Amino acid sequence: MSHVRVIFHLDMNSFFASVEIAHNPTLKGKPVAIAGNPEERRGIIITSSYEARAKGVKTTMPLWQAKKLCPNLIVLKPNGDRYREASNALFSILFSYTPLVQQVSIDEGYLDVTSYLKEIHPVKLAEAIQERISSELNLPCSIGIAPNKFLAKMASDMKKPNGITILRKRDIDKLLWPLPIQEMHGIGKRTVDKWIKNNIVTIGDLARASDELLSKKFGDRAMELKRRANGHDDRPVNPHAYSDYKSIGHSTTLRADTNNMTLIQSTLEQLAKRVQTRLRKKDLFAGGVQLTIRYHNWKMITKSRKLLNPIQNEEELLREARLLFNKAWNEEKIRLLGISTYDLIEKKHAYKQLDLFTYKEDEKRHELNETMIKLQEKFGENIVHKGWKKQEEEKG
Repeated sequence: MSHVRVIFHLDMNSFFASVEIAHNPTLKGKPVAIAGNPEERRGIIITSSYEARAKGVKTTMPLWQAKKLCPNLIVLKPNGDRYREASNALFSILFSYTPLVQQVSIDEGYLDVTSYLKEIHPVKLAEAIQERISSELNLPCSIGIAPNKFLAKMASDMKKPNGITILRKRDIDKLLWPLPIQEMHGIGKRTVDKWIKNNIVTIGDLARASDELLSKKFGDRAMELKRRANGHDDRPVNPHAYSDYKSIGHSTTLRADTNNMTLIQSTLEQLAKRVQTRLRKKDLFAGGVQLTIRYHNWKMITKSRKLLNPIQNEEELLREARLLFNKAWNEEKIRLLGISTYDLIEKKHAYKQLDLFTYKEDEKRHELNETMIKLQEKFGENIVHKGWKKQEEEKG
């Protein structure tokens, strides 16, 4: 006998902008955008209200372009403390309904509300939660209702803002399968062209695709995506999942105590590469970097640095680690080195305050970085090296 589950996916609507409007109600009904460097036309849009979106304003759009589309756009600086406070209040409300709440990011999460099945209809419960968030926090949200996490996530995207959508397995051929492949949760933007090139244009095409084609062209991950496209997803709602990623790091004990700078730099480079790989697999960016040094006499020292902009790539991680190392090292022999990252946030929230002079340069560097990672994944880590020559393999 199959176990019936009722899963909600709750997604706040235009969260940062909505928090600002709740803080200053005179902004309600007006086109509002949150942007880095709002004093300058070179800032980048982080998020915007639905009134601004109706004018064509989009996330990552240069501010000058947004202003051209919407001359009366109200642009505000991001206020991280305000958003975190609103997020904490939101999840306090959600946890008052069930202990089975899994936070996914600052403004979205899953709830397993199966225990309410005999007491209240899921739609009535969703309406009650939505109304409470609106009345207590003055914030809008959309809720997807489904028998599993994937379908709930897809459902919450179907009606925004303030939508409530049920997506049952028996309805996926009508509601889910006609959607374009790029709208499926789990399909990366950079792979869309490859899916389409292989005649997988809709989610239904993926659901019906042959296992042979998927394995050959896309690997094992595609088989899991096919299962989800067919409505199957057994993942539990895990209340501890979000906190599992408060920190991602890597450390290595050197084969011998050393103060050889070439060897130290090579080790830092390898650590940065490994940390970047783990961040990338989780689609996370780091808001802070910490360096750990253990000396020959077992004395340990750590130095950390909070970052203005979240980072993920190897070069930036290595640069921060080197800065911290230069501050921390007393020139004695080293036994262990470690690089760890903290204040982790999902990629879609990792806004960066780029200006027009560095935007293209960052884009090219990102593309180069992605190419190198793909080469290393296909042919092994030793296929491409940058900077210092690797002189020592990591132990264990």
